[in-house]
Amino acid sequence: MGNADTKLHFRKAVIQLTTKTQPVEATDDAFWDQFWADTSTTVQDVFALVPAAEIRAVREESPSNLATLCYKAVERLVQGADSGCPSEKERQIVLNCTRLLTRILPYIFEDADWRGFFWSTVPGAGRAGHLDEDGIDVESRPLAESLLLAISDLLFCPDFTAQSHKKNSPDTAEDIRSIDSCEYIWEAGVGFAQSPPLNYIHDINRTELLKLLLTCLSEAMYLPPSSESKNPNPWVTFFCSSENRHALPLFTSLLNVVCAYDPVGYGIPYNHLLFSDHREQLVEQAVQILIVTLEHEAGSATGSALQALDTSAAPSEVEEQEPAGPDNLFVNYLSRIHREEDLSFILKGLGRLMNNPLVQTYLPRSTKKIQFHQELLILFWKFCDFNKKFLFFVLKSSDVLDVLVPILFSLNDARADPSRVGLMHIGVFILLLLSGERNFGVRLNKPFTLHVPMDIPIFTGTHADLLIVIFHKITTSGHQRLQPLFDCLLTIIVNISPYLKSLSMVAANKLLHLLEAFTTPWFLFSSQENHHLVFFLLEVFNNIIQYQFDGNSNLVYAIIRKRNVFHQLANLPSDTASIQRVLQKKKKSGISRTNSTEAESIERSRPADSVEPGTLKASLVATPGIDKITAKSQVSVDGTMITVPTSDSPADTSAVGGASDTESNSERDHEAYHSESEAARSRLSSASSSSAAWSANTDWVLSWKAKLPLQTIMRLLQVLVPQVEKICIDKGLTDESEILKFLQHGTLVGLLPVPHPILIRKYQANAGTAMWFRTYMWGVIYLRNVDPPIWYDTDIRLFEIQRI
Repeated sequence: MGNADTKLHFRKAVIQLTTKTQPVEATDDAFWDQFWADTSTTVQDVFALVPAAEIRAVREESPSNLATLCYKAVERLVQGADSGCPSEKERQIVLNCTRLLTRILPYIFEDADWRGFFWSTVPGAGRAGHLDEDGIDVESRPLAESLLLAISDLLFCPDFTAQSHKKNSPDTAEDIRSIDSCEYIWEAGVGFAQSPPLNYIHDINRTELLKLLLTCLSEAMYLPPSSESKNPNPWVTFFCSSENRHALPLFTSLLNVVCAYDPVGYGIPYNHLLFSDHREQLVEQAVQILIVTLEHEAGSATGSALQALDTSAAPSEVEEQEPAGPDNLFVNYLSRIHREEDLSFILKGLGRLMNNPLVQTYLPRSTKKIQFHQELLILFWKFCDFNKKFLFFVLKSSDVLDVLVPILFSLNDARADPSRVGLMHIGVFILLLLSGERNFGVRLNKPFTLHVPMDIPIFTGTHADLLIVIFHKITTSGHQRLQPLFDCLLTIIVNISPYLKSLSMVAANKLLHLLEAFTTPWFLFSSQENHHLVFFLLEVFNNIIQYQFDGNSNLVYAIIRKRNVFHQLANLPSDTASIQRVLQKKKKSGISRTNSTEAESIERSRPADSVEPGTLKASLVATPGIDKITAKSQVSVDGTMITVPTSDSPADTSAVGGASDTESNSERDHEAYHSESEAARSRLSSASSSSAAWSANTDWVLSWKAKLPLQTIMRLLQVLVPQVEKICIDKGLTDESEILKFLQHGTLVGLLPVPHPILIRKYQANAGTAMWFRTYMWGVIYLRNVDPPIWYDTDIRLFEIQRI
């Protein structure tokens, strides 16, 4: 009955607030204390007992009362932080205020007139007792700052959210003002060696405070999408600034809690059904806080400083030439992690969590499955983008494969689900970033021996084979929303192709299968950009032939078997009558996206993406074209990368069109890569409207057909096809294994054109992808926080929420 009574009293207080037409004085503690002093309501209770309509009604009809409620709640949090919450009653007041503010804040943010309220200075809202010599409160500060500082203090409050270092006695109570919060970091890991004993009460309290913190940082949801970064989130800016004395221990606590978490625990079957895992809830909130606070102009923080993220590190450990780093201390700290043991701890922790869906046991559903995969991918992305030492550490050993396999698993699992296209994008972006480094391609040669539950053809091969097989399934799935990813997928294969020592027959056939689909005349003529996919695939074949011929007899054999595809491409009709005949035939046959051949499912457009667990989905902004998110680098003889300047006019580097198909002209091949593979091919939403007026014509076909880099492949066919035919006739061979043996011992040394320089397209940060990540990240957070539904039914502007 007691709990029912407190709910009733709380509800009565809410009704009083909504029905009062006159302002209630801030000094009327008897009235305001009803909301937090004498109640014990859960966060779910608060959301049920404070309806959205009533919050909006108070906001419109009694704005001064809503303002006072927010101010008084923040004031009680400040008081709790100052006192250290020594009593149970004070802790309950802090939790009640935390839940109430979590409920109210979204309705402050959704109203543009109210958005600045928390950044106004309220008389007396500063911390009491800090007066200068003239008796003025020098710490009087905006309500938002007081709130963020109070939350930060409370997250390191002994016996409330942190393990006390002193015996429980009133005489030895710790002064929260004097404690060094770096000694109260929540978990061992980066910069902290001791692992405090697990305390589920502390975890629950931390989770509630982090939920309020996440709500504070969510103002970005209520602003329309914009690629402008002139107005950073003020809540994030202040929270991650030097004004917050707990910035370092907070960052370290959040990071260590995430990376140290092991959802499987001791491996007891069904343990997650027997015990509540409060640490998982804390980890979910921690990873969401991390991805939101790591907000910075992408790429500018990387390599900023090399000092260890350890409070004992001496200033001399920072290299003199290194810049000070970004103002956002969380980004600054992340970019400075460099010790091998710290990098290993982070990579192993993230890898363990990312591999969680792949864990298999003989007992169905006997192991715990985490739900925050998308947040983990975003966090991994930010680590790679902001800390190049971490990226190089990931790539220097086969540990990168512990990240690759779960990403490929997610891509394969999500490819047919339109609601998970955002997950597809983040996975592909990570692989694009990794593929820009030589070591990634080299690591992919490791044999793939895991037994992962994926619906793919059985093959014996390497991790590169796995990647190609899954990419083939994605590009041939017929899902229109995945088409913007095709350029990225093929760019990744191009980037790794010079380092692939031995493709399996399955992977080789998949690549030829894609070429066959993409070179059909009706597909090439149906869109202004479709031929670029062919250029990518030809570049893959040329890279492997020129740089990895010896071990790739399977691919050479597949090329020989499908030689007609290359001959038909070289002789593609370009006269007006032939073009019209192809287009008319397509029109009459009523080819749809779901017909049998894979190319028939491809229509070049760039619709908005969406993510949608449950019954809601959040729309996302369009992704930029591949030319906007990559920069070309040429691999020199010594292995270093040389940036290739972007040509203003692709035609400037075009090759002479009259050269024969078999001439040894490596320069022509190389020029084709620069001009055509990197030609402007941004398929933004405007492209779909302009494509209606566009139609294939002779000049257009000739403009790119002349640049097709077919010389190396045609020379290979010219040399090897007669030899293979002769050995088949002479020995009466019908078994392909004998032909493969012949090809394995064959050589093309001195017969091919001079090898072209290796061209790598490295990911580069830009405003478009930054905006995509922001909308995707907040969309995920919105949909993942459903208990309580913090932002549900509020006026979100960053993306659209739709019921499905």
